[in-house]
Amino acid sequence: MTNEPTSAATASATRGGERADFVEALRRHRDFLRFTVKDVTDDQARQRTTVSELTLGGLVKHVATTEKQWAEFIVDGPAPRPDVNWDDVDWQNPPEHVRAFMDSHRMTADETLEGLLAQYDSVAASTDELVLQLPDLDHSHPLPEAPWFEPGATWSARRALLHILAETSQHAGHADIIREALDGQKTMG
Repeated sequence: MTNEPTSAATASATRGGERADFVEALRRHRDFLRFTVKDVTDDQARQRTTVSELTLGGLVKHVATTEKQWAEFIVDGPAPRPDVNWDDVDWQNPPEHVRAFMDSHRMTADETLEGLLAQYDSVAASTDELVLQLPDLDHSHPLPEAPWFEPGATWSARRALLHILAETSQHAGHADIIREALDGQKTMG
């Protein structure tokens, strides 16, 4: 893959098309998520407001981490994963790689919402550029082995981008509920 956009990708983005639609849809749903954390303090961003473990800061961190991982998948294919039998994990004392996975969903004490949003902005800019530079949205890689994926399945770059969009919009909805429980603020309505 080159670092320069192909003329077809550039032309497609300039006149609209699928690539511009992906970028615009991603930006719109990222904005919904960002709106839910507007004027929230770091303490509020760490606060659980529902029975869920999810927090506003944790969602921003998770969506950024997930988007980055899927963008890397589009370029490089599946990353090596530790062999984990999820049914046997001691969740009170998880191994380091499981703890790292869990922490990708949490805003830790040393993180700030401003810092997480800056990381998210960087990831988003990279993903948007990737969408415009990809030579072929049909290029596919096998999915990593995981209990939540069909064995032997492959995803195209297009399918991975749709997944990023789905993750972002789903978690923006979660964030909206958490924010409304926090202080009554709603994204819409």
